[in-house]
Parts: sequence; structure tokens; C-alpha cells
Amino acid sequence: MTGTLNAPITAATEIRVQALQKSFGDHLVLNGMALEIEKGEMVAVVGRSGCGKTVLLNHILGLMTPDSGHVWVADNEMDGAPLVDVTQFEDAIEIARIHTHWGVVFQRNALFSGSVFENLALWLREVKNLRSDAITEIARAVLTSVALPVTAVFLESDAASLSGGMAKRLAIARALSMDPVVLFYDEPTTGLDPVSAAEIQDLILATHQGGAITTIIITHDKDLLSRLGPRTVMLHEGRVYFDGSFEEFRSANSEIIRPYFVSMPTLHGRAPDFH
Repeated sequence: MTGTLNAPITAATEIRVQALQKSFGDHLVLNGMALEIEKGEMVAVVGRSGCGKTVLLNHILGLMTPDSGHVWVADNEMDGAPLVDVTQFEDAIEIARIHTHWGVVFQRNALFSGSVFENLALWLREVKNLRSDAITEIARAVLTSVALPVTAVFLESDAASLSGGMAKRLAIARALSMDPVVLFYDEPTTGLDPVSAAEIQDLILATHQGGAITTIIITHDKDLLSRLGPRTVMLHEGRVYFDGSFEEFRSANSEIIRPYFVSMPTLHGRAPDFH
């Protein structure tokens, strides 16, 4: 396998980012980024718009190539889940194989056109080669897990007709349908009303399954952090500026953290570039 890690690692390592560097033209976004995430952790990545949160996520997902540095991820298809370097993968097939054990919930949900059922079925059909009867069984199970209806009428309803909260639930259900080892959430509560946001926060906690799944959340949502209490990682100037508990983050008097924390409720709008 391309890029298998030779150095000793702990069995608990799920993701390791080493000396990651990325620029867009003259704009330096990641500047020697280093981060390690263990299996079963819930980690929230925060920071001002433009600090590189989504760029970091895209490198972990293998959607971007760094200027330098490495992103090691656990290969859950192999015995012992050894770390492999996604920056050294030579074709899309390798990263697609890793992705079969991951679920991603995008900020704008990225639902497909068509029915609720087709949104749940496509990946199961194309990636896991499942038959219709198996797909239907999984669809009903994941819809139940996110408190959505499992009726034939709902399964055949147009995904574009769903409310914001229901669409987010469907996006989470689709991610869960792949039976993921790792779940990534990109701004999961942005644009939702407070009640729907609280419901999604509780759903994230429930899908974490007490650490059975590794959960990584890109967020500005102070309420989410307070409600879920994740390990909190703040990016600043292309590096990890803070890494600790949410309580430590909330009480920090740093001249970088304090203004950001105070202003977090107003920061749900995203920068157009380099977020």
C-alpha cells in the first residue's frame, strides 16, 4: 500500500497531520500544521474565517494536495488499521477505498436531486454494491436513528422539499448509512434555527456512540461546543494555537482566544475563500 507509515505509532491513532503547508498564490493558509486525533475522540476545530479549517479538512479527505507535509490516516480496511499517507496516493481509487469507512456531512448538506431514498441508496449501490432489499433495510434503520419517517411516502419524497433541519438529518443519515468509523461534520448547525440546531447537536452526540465513532466537527457554534464538550482545537495563522478541553478554551484569557470566543455567535457567515 502506498505510503504506509514505518515509524512506530499507537494503535489509537486515527489521523495524524505533520508539517502541513498550503498556499493559494501569495496567501499562506496552512503553515506547518500539526495535529493528531485518536480513535473514538470527538474533536471540534474552530477559528476565524480564513484560518484554514476547511482547507485542513479537505487535505484530510484527500481532496487537496499540500505544498509540503503529510496527512496520515488509519486504513480501516487492513488488519490493525495502519496509518497511510494520503498525500502520497497515486490515484483516486486509493482514497475512495479509505472513504468507504468515513462519513461526511457537508455544511450545505450536498443532497442529490431526487428522492430521499435515492440520496440514501446511491453510495450504498455504487460504493458497497448492495442490492435493493439490503439498501431499503439500511435506509429505514438510519432514518429511524435520526428521527425521520420511514414510510414509503417519505422515502419517495423529493429531498429538495425538506426543511433545513430535516435536510440536515437526511445528510447525517446518508453518512451513517456507510457504517462509518469516522464522521466529519462541516459547520453542521449553520443556517438552522435554535431549536433545529439543538436537535442536530444532540444527534451528533448520539451518532458519536460514546466513542465508537471518531467525530470531527468544523464549527463556529459556541452552543454546540458547550453542549457537547469536545476536545477543542483552535487554528490561528495556519497552525494549531490551542488544543485542549472546551472548558479550558472557554476560560482562556489569551488575546487571540478571548475576542474570538466572545464574538462566536456572530461568526456563522463564511468567508468566500480559504475558510
